[in-house]
Amino acid sequence: MKKRMHIFYSGDVQGVGFRFTVERMAREFCLTGWVKNLSDGRVEMVCEGDEISVTNFIKRLNNRMAQNIADAQIDFLEYKGEFKEFAIKFY
Repeated sequence: MKKRMHIFYSGDVQGVGFRFTVERMAREFCLTGWVKNLSDGRVEMVCEGDEISVTNFIKRLNNRMAQNIADAQIDFLEYKGEFKEFAIKFY
């Protein structure tokens, strides 16, 4: 089964390589979507893929970046299949 997750991370998540870590790990798990910094200091991410890969990716990311993450607001959404790859948005 395919899943889509929309996540807002807060804490010390900007200026620490967070987006680049997310991008590399998402590609390792063959996920698609995007990640970007927000002007309020949070990081927003949308990722899609098979349910096991998405779940394992989030667990691994949360463990890897635990010292930077203060909170994560996670929404599980219906898979849309709208992305071809995983990328960092720079705007």
